[in-house]
Amino acid sequence: MDRLKGKIALISGGTTGMGAATATRFKAEGATVIVTGSNPETLEAARRELAGIEVIASDAADTKAIEALVAGVKQRHGRLDVLFANAGVAKGAPTDQVDEAFFDHQFDINARGTFFLVREAVTIMPDGGSVILTSSIAHAQGLPGLSVYAASKAAVRSFGRAFATELAPRNIRVNVISPGPIETPIWNKFGAPAEQLAKMRENLTGKVPMKRVGRPDEVAAAALFFASDESSFTTGADLPVDGGMLDLA
Repeated sequence: MDRLKGKIALISGGTTGMGAATATRFKAEGATVIVTGSNPETLEAARRELAGIEVIASDAADTKAIEALVAGVKQRHGRLDVLFANAGVAKGAPTDQVDEAFFDHQFDINARGTFFLVREAVTIMPDGGSVILTSSIAHAQGLPGLSVYAASKAAVRSFGRAFATELAPRNIRVNVISPGPIETPIWNKFGAPAEQLAKMRENLTGKVPMKRVGRPDEVAAAALFFASDESSFTTGADLPVDGGMLDLA
């Protein structure tokens, strides 16, 4: 316990799933935690369920909103020690059915939003801070129907390398978590019929050497490692949390 005592932590996309689990874990470890989201229903639910955690409405794809978010954190807390840039969307479609709006929506949130959140957040981060990015094992796979999603997450992985190099002189560590199939509400946001989603989950689970999907708290444990001093000599890493799916399947 107390591995994040006295730290100020911001988690984008923190009202549900992996973000909410991480917020709860960070708070239990002594951090002051701020989470963001954009869905009114999940924001309200988070305000009820995430006791002692600051919940803020913020559009992850809007650079003005990002600037306002970071300015608000600075005004209320003075600094930011840990950033978990976790906000993201996942939608699938065959390449021949992808239009510009579909493409832009995922890149605006997953890639563009992540880039500008990090850019702003490190301006109020003291030397020695930690930045954590959520990618996906899809960035290293050729999964049918997920070309746009996978490419947006590959961009996040690439940002992690570049940010780690650029911020190394300030001793700010930048690391990436690449989840495999995790039991979160994002499953219901792929835009596919329930029967198709069930088949997708069955197929994915069959490819996981551990023969199950992961839990949000298992991603939270990885995020805690990167946020804490236990990862003091780790930067630029990409940690799959996937039951061995990427490297063993």
